[in-house]
Amino acid sequence: QVQLVESGGGLVQAGGSLRLSCAASGRTFTLYAMAWFRQAPGTEREFVAAISGSGRVTHYADFAKGRYTIFRESAHTMALQMNSLKPEDTAAYYCAAAAVPPLSDARYYTDNAYHYWGQGTQVTVSS
Repeated sequence: QVQLVESGGGLVQAGGSLRLSCAASGRTFTLYAMAWFRQAPGTEREFVAAISGSGRVTHYADFAKGRYTIFRESAHTMALQMNSLKPEDTAAYYCAAAAVPPLSDARYYTDNAYHYWGQGTQVTVSS
């Protein structure tokens, strides 16, 4: 079985930064895509960013471009650096991992491409 554990969430003022980490255990994830999604109360879960198994390919939601950076810290850990945070970034952030590589770029953006999910970490941005 695979476990994903997120960390790094918290309360930050608008304009501040946070780094989220996702640690995987149970399998080696160097070959599989990983991603971040988020969900605010009363809204649907939405894609934030994804990274390929090699780490050479990344994808970002429009709201994340220029402010967020996804990267692999190690073979078993992925991170999301979030800068210039806004109150509308407040949400629970979830780490996800794919058991097989997404077959197209479009698949990276869909939650059904990912087979394993963490419990989430809360990010709250105050104005």
